[in-house]
Amino acid sequence: MRFETLELTVDARGVAVLTLNRPEKHNALSAQMIAELTQVAGQIAGDDAIRVVVLTGAGASFCAGGDLGWMRDQMAADGPARAAEARRLADMLGALNRLPKPLIGRIQGQAFGGGIGMMAVCDVAIGVDGAKFGLTETRLGLIPATIGPYVLARMGEAMARRVFMSARVFGAAEAVTLGLLARAVVPDDLDAAVEAEVAPYLACAPGAVAQAKALAQQLGSRIGPEAVEHSIAELVARWESAEAAEGIAAFFERRKPDWADRG
Repeated sequence: MRFETLELTVDARGVAVLTLNRPEKHNALSAQMIAELTQVAGQIAGDDAIRVVVLTGAGASFCAGGDLGWMRDQMAADGPARAAEARRLADMLGALNRLPKPLIGRIQGQAFGGGIGMMAVCDVAIGVDGAKFGLTETRLGLIPATIGPYVLARMGEAMARRVFMSARVFGAAEAVTLGLLARAVVPDDLDAAVEAEVAPYLACAPGAVAQAKALAQQLGSRIGPEAVEHSIAELVARWESAEAAEGIAAFFERRKPDWADRG
């Protein structure tokens, strides 16, 4: 299977590296990337030769969130089209979250919005010192809706509320405190830190690992269909709001939205 927005390699040990490969767009999530991520998740899930998956990005950014052209398209779409696109995004996140393999995030750069959601579906994420993060949707009049169940499951409500609504940008050290990153390391140590997370799984029974992961999700902050459906409805409602229309328009017009401090 060939991809235009992703790269998938598998080494002799069964370690797959899945790379978001739109570096010129800071690996922003386009409609095509969302579709390809869903496809590759199914491919990886069904491949018994793959033992562990490392998720990373090409270039300076891990993932800058939703592609703004894609979001502008949603503003122009009708209700059913918006709902279908929100569902595709939710299905992609769910497919990665349910992977019956360990998913290790190699966070080599910044992540915003949907990129935080991509980090949150990883079983463990290691990032670099100096990287910046943020749930920046509210600056555009939007909300972190479809990623919300996974972000809350990762951070817990109390921690998530520190950054979920304010769009405040935070660093790698705070990402560790929030539970979003397991560790932050200097860039030269990133690959060794990721390998330290990968290697133990190669001594484990793959079926037991898959069953243990499923059990952890069942016993933990379970993300059921109701939560997913609610997140889809909330995203569509936000796309239909006057605030979102103003926020997206202001971004493309390179001006402050009407609610922002103009001082």
